[in-house]
Amino acid sequence: MSLRVLFLGTSASVPTLRRSLPAIAIRREGELILFDCGEGTQRQMIKAKVGFNRETRIFITHMHGDHMLGLPGVIQTMSLLDRSRPLYIYGPEGIRDFIEAIRETVRFSLRFRIEVQEVTSEGVIYDCNDYEVRAGWSEHTVPTVAYALIEKQRPGRFNPERALSLGVPKGPLWSRLQRGLTVELPNGRIVKPEDVLGPPRRGRKIVYTGDTRPSRGIIELAKGADVLIHDATFADDLAERAREDMHSTASEAASVAKEAGVGLLVLTHISARYEDTDILLEEARRIFPNVLVAEDFMSLDVPLPE
Repeated sequence: MSLRVLFLGTSASVPTLRRSLPAIAIRREGELILFDCGEGTQRQMIKAKVGFNRETRIFITHMHGDHMLGLPGVIQTMSLLDRSRPLYIYGPEGIRDFIEAIRETVRFSLRFRIEVQEVTSEGVIYDCNDYEVRAGWSEHTVPTVAYALIEKQRPGRFNPERALSLGVPKGPLWSRLQRGLTVELPNGRIVKPEDVLGPPRRGRKIVYTGDTRPSRGIIELAKGADVLIHDATFADDLAERAREDMHSTASEAASVAKEAGVGLLVLTHISARYEDTDILLEEARRIFPNVLVAEDFMSLDVPLPE
């Protein structure tokens, strides 16, 4: 099953000629998951060709404009393009009132249902057959939610030789066993999935912090993540500014990634002062080697773990 992370906006506070405001899209099969929705996100979506009529869930980290003022444009564009599916929006307290204000004051015909869920505590906020989204608190100037998309365990690797030795003929019964279902053979013998499957295999884990100071909560949420997308607004020479504004430096983000044992760190929410981001990359790599600085329209295909 494919999983692609697409960075639609990677700037902090204000857009630049090269960077739009925060928005990260995850394409997982036919579903679209958005983390944050800064101004101009609908244009970035059009340019990236992610589509507006997919099963879509939007997760807002906090109620600062650069992270959520793109919602009116996305909603109106979806309506103009005759979206019919419901749209699901999650965010901290205040997101419901904001969506209602859009509906009451912006004059357009809404052609689909919007479901809003306010996040008031840590834990699982969305759960389906294949994955869950878990919320944790970031440390910022306003209540801010970090999100972890965690795929559920997959069945272990199928052993065809073992299946044949147990008398299971190649065909539909193999498929049932691979899906974790018990089968009964014509002779009455019962074969369970664990008889022919190896140990369960973990799914993928993607964590997005939103704006944050480095924190123990983020480290715990990001434990073992395949990809950690972390606030890296400043370089080390502005560490005091980062503390005052409740953001992180690139090296602080790298320290979080190292302690959490993640596979890849991606730095985002880049201050407009860094037209050249080499300093951020260099400072982070002194602490954690597997790191990238996000650029608008950069994409990552995250493979399934073996």
